[in-house]
Amino acid sequence: MSQRPYFVRVATPSKRPKGRPPVTDHAAIERAAFAVFTERGFDATTLDAIADAAGVGRRTLLRYYPSKNDIPWGQFDESLVELQKSLAGMPRDIPVHEAVHRAVLAFNHVDHEAAAQHRQRMTLLLRTPTLQAHSVLKYRRWREVIASYVAERHDLTADDLLPRTVGQVTLALALSAYEQWLEHEDRTIEEFLDEALRGLRGYFAGSPG
Repeated sequence: MSQRPYFVRVATPSKRPKGRPPVTDHAAIERAAFAVFTERGFDATTLDAIADAAGVGRRTLLRYYPSKNDIPWGQFDESLVELQKSLAGMPRDIPVHEAVHRAVLAFNHVDHEAAAQHRQRMTLLLRTPTLQAHSVLKYRRWREVIASYVAERHDLTADDLLPRTVGQVTLALALSAYEQWLEHEDRTIEEFLDEALRGLRGYFAGSPG
């Protein structure tokens, strides 16, 4: 099952040649870790406990994830590459805001059967105080992907005001949408993201409501 959530990429079992059964992979470690997080709580869970649950040694665990804080983020580096590719593939004849809008919605598509898993992940990321400092670093890298695209389309640099602003605002919209999604299980994350993105444009355009 392959998903491309907005901030994180859900790991999928790796493929290896027949005759060489995998010792572990990102998906196996994440499943084991989230089971322990559910049982003990994130703060009370140690790397050794995760390694034991996954059936691997501590060194092997750290080769996949350099810290406990990285595990809830999944394969984050791969997710950034996916986002870059999505933006780069957008038609050049559409407005920048529409390109970002489409990329955000496409990247956040979550199949119905994966929604519960993704909800668990995002609840941990957004509502665990001890993860927030680490998350700031992840958010910055994500904003930079958006800013770089906006800069390229406007012949600016990524640290100019407009690209930086778009990156910050898009992140804020996404976080707001996810907070709403965690509180309302009757709608999809894509619906909340679409509403947030369109709603802000309408607000600045002076639309009534």
